[in-house]
Amino acid sequence: MSAPAAPLSDIRVVEMGQLLAGPFCGQLLGDFGADVIKVEDPLHGDPMRQWGREKPYGKSLWWPVVARNKRSITANLRDARGQEVVRELVAHADVLVENFRPGTLERWGLSPEALWEINPGLVVTRVTGFGQSGPYASRAGYGSIGEAMGGIRYVTGDPDKPPARTGVSLGDSLAATFACVGTLVALHSRERSGRGQVVDAAIYESVLALMESMVPEWQVAGYQRERTGTVLPNVSPSNVYPTRDGEAVLIAANQDTVFRRLADVMGQPGLAEDERYATHGARGASMDELDALIARWTAHIDAEDLLERLNEGGVPAGRIYRARDMLDDPHFAAREAIVRLQHPDLGEFALQNVAPKLSETPGSVRHLGPELGEHNDDVYRGLLGMDEGRLTALREAGVI
Repeated sequence: MSAPAAPLSDIRVVEMGQLLAGPFCGQLLGDFGADVIKVEDPLHGDPMRQWGREKPYGKSLWWPVVARNKRSITANLRDARGQEVVRELVAHADVLVENFRPGTLERWGLSPEALWEINPGLVVTRVTGFGQSGPYASRAGYGSIGEAMGGIRYVTGDPDKPPARTGVSLGDSLAATFACVGTLVALHSRERSGRGQVVDAAIYESVLALMESMVPEWQVAGYQRERTGTVLPNVSPSNVYPTRDGEAVLIAANQDTVFRRLADVMGQPGLAEDERYATHGARGASMDELDALIARWTAHIDAEDLLERLNEGGVPAGRIYRARDMLDDPHFAAREAIVRLQHPDLGEFALQNVAPKLSETPGSVRHLGPELGEHNDDVYRGLLGMDEGRLTALREAGVI
């Protein structure tokens, strides 16, 4: 019996973004089978080809991940002939993804309105720092700025230090994820209307969407969330605790029933009846005292033994993983959370698998990020039907 078709195998995406916010949206769509045709500058390609802390053999380790499952073609979008190539492409596409500054497509004669004249069903997904409208729309907007203005930076870190950042490009990835959701919604809407629309994903709004009740806390109650280090105010116990062998284990037992289980595992069932710890509110008010009590208990137990006790007792707990822990973990292996493909220069290449998992039509990592212009012939000859004379002229002019 043949495998079912990937759920987005009937969708073609033209990706004109670069760096991360647009391309991660393309990656998510490609993971579930969309034919993602990435349009890159013919001289330099996407800067992501050079990005990343470690570059064995001069190769980016980030590019194979974010460009996986995509086809790469080259076109100079600042040249009228390159812009014409895009017009030909969108006639065969369902989605166009871009993350240029607002107005860039319009200057190139590639506005959504112009593209809809070619393909009325085209979904135009636009990812920017501040959105397509409003007084800040024309500003340059990196993910870090969106994180700052969306609220996540202010509440991240220790209270006695300046706002911190996470160790990944959170704002860009969030905007790309919301852009992907919006794209799928727009495609679903197109099934009824027959028409495409603009998906306007702003980085700062994507970060803001994660900020829980922070806005009404201030607007209604006059409460300003502050940086609280490793804990959330009034949520206890939920912290990282030391072990005898020098490891750190995160224990999250802030729900009443779970705290009772933790008290039993600790051999101190009376804690769950103590008025200082009996309720969620009481534990929040006694957070420091309760954390110290739990830390004194964990400090005399090796991490593996501690985790075994907590897991058997039904208490959520786990180590803080690094990449090497993920690669060695049997649960990661059983669920194929990490897959291994062959890179032509780097050999075996381990990377995160597709999420989420679908029971009937799962996504897959079919290949790593392509070489610059690797699929020019596939697309220009096969899809657009260009003849050799035109291809030669475009190459000699540096357009592709």
